[in-house]
Amino acid sequence: MTSDTNQEIQVASVGLALARPRRTRLGKIKSALKRAPISAWFGMVVVFAYIALAIFAPVLAPYGEAQVFDEPFAPWSADFVLGTDQLGRDILTRLIYGARNTLGIAAITTAISFCTGVTLGLVAALAKGWLDQLLSRFVDIILSIPGLIFSLMLLSIFGANVWSLVLIIAVLDSTNFFRLSRATGLGITALEYIEAARLRGENWFWIVFKEILPNIMPPLIAEIGLRFCFVFLTISALSFLGVGIQPPTADWGSMVRENATLITYGDITPLLPAAAIGLLTVAVNFLVDWFLHNLSGIKDEH
Repeated sequence: MTSDTNQEIQVASVGLALARPRRTRLGKIKSALKRAPISAWFGMVVVFAYIALAIFAPVLAPYGEAQVFDEPFAPWSADFVLGTDQLGRDILTRLIYGARNTLGIAAITTAISFCTGVTLGLVAALAKGWLDQLLSRFVDIILSIPGLIFSLMLLSIFGANVWSLVLIIAVLDSTNFFRLSRATGLGITALEYIEAARLRGENWFWIVFKEILPNIMPPLIAEIGLRFCFVFLTISALSFLGVGIQPPTADWGSMVRENATLITYGDITPLLPAAAIGLLTVAVNFLVDWFLHNLSGIKDEH
């Protein structure tokens, strides 16, 4: 085979490679969804069902959130599908509104902790020096204290209300985002294209949003799912202990505590909000696990 023939073959190969349509990110997501296992689809169905319950709670609930009837601990019936609690409130209604309150507060808390932790983590990674050491040692001190005990102590000081609950858990949970964003940020800032951007005269704001964040978002998105699970489990635990979401606001953790005596009579009603908590935890973990195994397929080709 002559050199001219080899060159023609190479040119044809390059032409075919250039002519091959490039898959978009949307196409890659569709392809990943088609290959998704049953566990991932189960997680998606459950999460979207919970979101629908949270959004349309006033429409789906048969009664008002705090509406009281003259039948405390009523058995399951046509009027009260899952019975009533110790005050005569409909359990099904409280479960539906509990989805809105628990998921809504957990989502707000996770968003605040994400923004706070990632911002401080990137500041520490970019600044380095004494500021990095100061922030890192402060985070280490917070992490050395058990989160639930620390939350109980702070709530006893600042009062058990929704905004205290959100801010306290957000601050405590932001430490995990800080450590992850700092570690990944330090690795990215040491690469050559970041130095090239600095030499071009790009400011740090541009470098962070155009070069650093796009490259560290996949692990951060996975961490959001895990932290969301931790947050609503913590909220439910604090509500079970009586210092979380306060009545008459419906919450799954407080529902378990308020109806716990029914278990001694063979009634499974207290297990329903506990099952709702467990089901959501499993579903979110299935989604996070699927996402982590498909990062390379969803990312754009460069």
